[in-house]
Amino acid sequence: MHTQTTPEQWLSQGHYSQYRGHQLFYRHEGQGEALVCIHGYPTASWDWVKLWPQLTQHFEVVAPDMIGFGFSAKPYRYAYSILDQATLHENLLKQLGITQVHILAHDYGDTVAQELLARYEDRRRYGSQATGLSIKSICFLNGGLFPETHHAKPIQHLLQSPVGFLLVRLYGEAKFRKTFQGIFGKNTPPSEEEYQHFWALITREGGKNILHKLIGYMRERKRYRERWVGALVNTQIPLRVIDGAADPVSGAHMVARYKALVPNPDTILLPEIGHYPQVEAPEAVWEAFWAFVAPHLQG
Repeated sequence: MHTQTTPEQWLSQGHYSQYRGHQLFYRHEGQGEALVCIHGYPTASWDWVKLWPQLTQHFEVVAPDMIGFGFSAKPYRYAYSILDQATLHENLLKQLGITQVHILAHDYGDTVAQELLARYEDRRRYGSQATGLSIKSICFLNGGLFPETHHAKPIQHLLQSPVGFLLVRLYGEAKFRKTFQGIFGKNTPPSEEEYQHFWALITREGGKNILHKLIGYMRERKRYRERWVGALVNTQIPLRVIDGAADPVSGAHMVARYKALVPNPDTILLPEIGHYPQVEAPEAVWEAFWAFVAPHLQG
């Protein structure tokens, strides 16, 4: 399953669309029921590279770089928000003629998936399911599903502070590596090559200069907590959490909260794995994801 596909090779196999007048990069590959993969902050769709061969063997997979990330446009004057990123996914899927999806999400992408779920539940409640995206299942990897269990790193708090715009100018590769190393499992850190690729994707097209704008999602999680947690608690859509237990940001403590709040919780903990399970333990993630989603596929 492991692949040496570089971000540049990933780019060469992708497509571009337009969203609100800006370039939107996405990968679209495979056959079967549709699966949308929603990446996290501050990385990109390349996060899915180690799962890609298996995913595309079984699904028609769509994986965009959200606006402000990876190979997509990174406008400085832009109102970045989870709500907007959810609309981005809806628009892209509609453009591709996809009306029903399974979702695999990570980190920031978990919150986007929660908003998509909340919209689905709104339509169901008001009898208008036919007018929007139908969701068949959602699998969450490590992410801040509950603001009260999101243990943000000091750099994240600083980025969302009033001095965030100054901090991004000083934020360099050494600081990035130190922060990233702290959220991976002690036995599963990124390789030297992976560090370089992650950093190149983050900083591409001036991306470093908008990190403080993108991190507004931390405030949004608090503002919309009732809506987004309510969607998890009240939905009948099949949900599973696959979580790297050693993640200090959203590891085992987040799963404990999930079990306390969500009825009939379906959770898988991966011992000694950190915040990026799809990078650190792709085989384990694939096995847990496939065991979850396969019973919900037609035929």
